[in-house]
Amino acid sequence: MAEVGSHPFPSVPPLDVQAMELARQRWATRAMPPGALGRLQDLGVHLAGVTGRCPPPAPRRPVVVVFAGDHGVVADGASAWPSEITAAMVATVSSGGAAISVFADAVGAQVVVVDVGVKTPLPPLAGVRSERVADGTASIATGAAMTPDQAEAAVAVGIRIASEQIEAGADCLIGGDLGIGNTTAAAALIGAFTGRLAEEVTGHGAGVPAAGLDHKRRLVTAAIQRTQGCTGPLEVLAVAGGFEIAALAGLYVAAAQNRVPYIVDGVIAGAALCAADALAPGTAAHAIAGHRSSEPAASIVLDHLGLNPLLDLNLRLGEGTGACLAFPLVQASARALADMADLPNR
Repeated sequence: MAEVGSHPFPSVPPLDVQAMELARQRWATRAMPPGALGRLQDLGVHLAGVTGRCPPPAPRRPVVVVFAGDHGVVADGASAWPSEITAAMVATVSSGGAAISVFADAVGAQVVVVDVGVKTPLPPLAGVRSERVADGTASIATGAAMTPDQAEAAVAVGIRIASEQIEAGADCLIGGDLGIGNTTAAAALIGAFTGRLAEEVTGHGAGVPAAGLDHKRRLVTAAIQRTQGCTGPLEVLAVAGGFEIAALAGLYVAAAQNRVPYIVDGVIAGAALCAADALAPGTAAHAIAGHRSSEPAASIVLDHLGLNPLLDLNLRLGEGTGACLAFPLVQASARALADMADLPNR
């Protein structure tokens, strides 16, 4: 166990190389030409490494956990949308009308929404849990988004929610996000963790106008510069991140620790994965990259962590949508490795 802040942080087991080799050998004896299933075979090998089993169990109880939080930097012109939209979207997911609600239903996934720090007070909503750390973050334009204690508390929310879902039978976790202004925080975190400049990691997000992109880059630059004095990854997360990003990081660490497959979504998820891998080294090795977001920083994360996404659909919505759409491929790969017949005369 590594020490992060005042509490021990869970260590992550390495991928099971023996199970992975057994998976490669098993693919070689399936009833098909060698390599005919392409990257689905790589995915099956990866699942064996994550779960430590060959063939890996095909996930049948996926759970989408959508973390929601607001960002103080919105008041400094980081987004074309007001913070109140975050609360409205939480309600839309709760009612089943959001894209992630539709996609989760299509793939048979349960959706859990967690309020980690939405600025606007929420009424009781079906399927929404309150795990509020604060009423949104402070602005990264002028100082740290969170205190280290707040960042640690938000990470702990993600660990706890993931652990509860796994205990209840979830066998694949899909992380999602809601939070106006979170592409600004994500860009700053990704720049800090990968050493890239604001011009490289900053995109239009949820619709910042072209004239506002330079301003957004200035906000990201200020946050990246502020992280240069940080003494560790938790402090970087506190300075430049957000409550929902920190909670996503905790979700990924808990999934990896418990050898449960998890699918990563777009740029917000990528920022969370960078933080998770810095907090608990080895977490990213367990990740399944669901898709390549059209946000520029998303590809930077994928390259930085050595991940090859399953889908490239020009998506940039967040919520866990791209990761959710990738779930049937994960399930199909595991089922093929387990259920395809042997080659004749083997």
